Amino acid sequence: MNRLHVHLKVKDIEESLAFYSALFGRGPDKRESDYAKWMLEDPRANIAISTRAESSGVDHVGLQTDTREELEIIAERLKAAGVGTFEEPDAACCYARSNKYWASSPEGARWELYHTFADLDSFGAPAPQSAAEKSDAKAAAKSAGGACCGAA
Repeated sequence: MNRLHVHLKVKDIEESLAFYSALFGRGPDKRESDYAKWMLEDPRANIAISTRAESSGVDHVGLQTDTREELEIIAERLKAAGVGTFEEPDAACCYARSNKYWASSPEGARWELYHTFADLDSFGAPAPQSAAEKSDAKAAAKSAGGACCGAA
C-alpha cells in the first residue's frame, strides 16, 4: 500500500510544529531540531516539515511504498509512459535511508517515489564542501528534479 508524502519547507520549526500538531490532533512521530514527520493513517500520509531551505512552501510531494517491489512497479509505470526518472538508490535523506526515484510532472512538480528501510541519526548525506562540488551537486539535482537533502 502507498502513502502520500508531502515535504514542506518552514521558517520556524517550533511555530510550524505547533500548527501541524494541532491540525493533525497529535505530535509528530519523528522529531529533530530541524525536522518533524507525522505518519498519518487517516488520511494515509507522511507529512514532513524542515528548516533546511532558504525559502518556505512545498518542497516536493511523493509516494512512500511499503516495499521495494511496490516502488519498482511505480517506476516501471512511469518509464513505460515515457516519463524520465532519476534513480537514487540507498539515499541518506530526512533522517532515513531509502531507495528512491524522482520524476517531474508536466507542470514541474517534483515527485519523490521511495521505500524507506532504515532510520538515520543525521538529516542526510554530507553537503559538498568546495564551490565546485556545490555547483556540480546543484546542477545534477536541478536536472534530475530530485535531491531533497542535497543542494537543490
